[in-house]
Amino acid sequence: MKVDVSLEAWLALSLTRGLGGEGARQLLKEFGSPEAVIAASTSSLKSVVKPEVAAEIGKGYANEAIAPTLAWLEDSNNHIVTLADSDYPQALLNIPDPPLLLYVKGRLDLLNHSALAMVGSRNATPQGIVNAEAFAKSFSAAGLCIISGMAHGIDAAAHRGALRGQGSSIAVIGTGLDKVYPAANRDLAHALAQQGALISEFPLGTPPLPANFPRRNRIISGMSLGCLVVEASLQSGSLITARLALEQGRDVFAVPGSIHAPQSKGCHALLKQGAKLVESAQDILEELGGLLITPSLNSVTQGIDIQGTDYALLEHLGFDPVDVETLRVRSGLTIAELSAMLLTLELSGHVSTIPGGLYQRIH
Repeated sequence: MKVDVSLEAWLALSLTRGLGGEGARQLLKEFGSPEAVIAASTSSLKSVVKPEVAAEIGKGYANEAIAPTLAWLEDSNNHIVTLADSDYPQALLNIPDPPLLLYVKGRLDLLNHSALAMVGSRNATPQGIVNAEAFAKSFSAAGLCIISGMAHGIDAAAHRGALRGQGSSIAVIGTGLDKVYPAANRDLAHALAQQGALISEFPLGTPPLPANFPRRNRIISGMSLGCLVVEASLQSGSLITARLALEQGRDVFAVPGSIHAPQSKGCHALLKQGAKLVESAQDILEELGGLLITPSLNSVTQGIDIQGTDYALLEHLGFDPVDVETLRVRSGLTIAELSAMLLTLELSGHVSTIPGGLYQRIH
């Protein structure tokens, strides 16, 4: 990639210590361009920002400070888009605190694609994982890009499902793009870089600091037409994303779950506050004015081919997590019989174990 003086000035401005997004935008409004800001006198800068920040800008920028980023840009799959670029996500221009620039690895064309945010619990249930993948696959097949945060659980499942459709997926991460967090999602990050995109407002080398993740959530919601919460506890960071979506004028959707499941309480709270209840992908596509061109989530419930006592045990399981003793009482079977049947159902993908020695039906 050919790097011009303008981009170097954008980088220098973004890397200035003590200069936040609001201050940078005020400087750009006052002086017109990052080059003009860098060239301005310290005294004139002080009229817009704090003296210590003006002094930092007045020092100029050292080439070695931006050299690693310029080297990173030599890879044709790596990009930087600034507020002045046509590739910059136009939806972000309408939020209160748009990033000064974005580091991008992957497809630039996705940045202005119609998108839906999908977020949820890191400690997702097996059913939640199945739902997230199936929803995301249907949305992507209908042409929506799925945006999430590449965390464990629902986020990762949403990315995996979306990569299987034409809409693809974008991960907004809370580190520099030269780092993968969590490390267990390295293969997913590689797939996103090749088929979708990874984006971050944080400079290369930025570690996974706790404060970065709530901040990146405004980008997840801001780039999207709406936000779907699949599973969330009452303390989930997903509720931050949902709140930001509401503040940004986006639709918020939630998938209901068991009244006994902690991972459903956040979704139920959102529904009480006016979020739109979602049972199938079609619910959201109709709300957003889209048309579903492949089978909806309901298709994942088809094709179950089990019979006899195994099927009867599924009926006893219901759709809430349950322990073996409760199953013994419901079914009248012995613990040995239950153990053998549960193993068969687990191996066939109809049942999954969850923490606490519980079993849950996957539908």
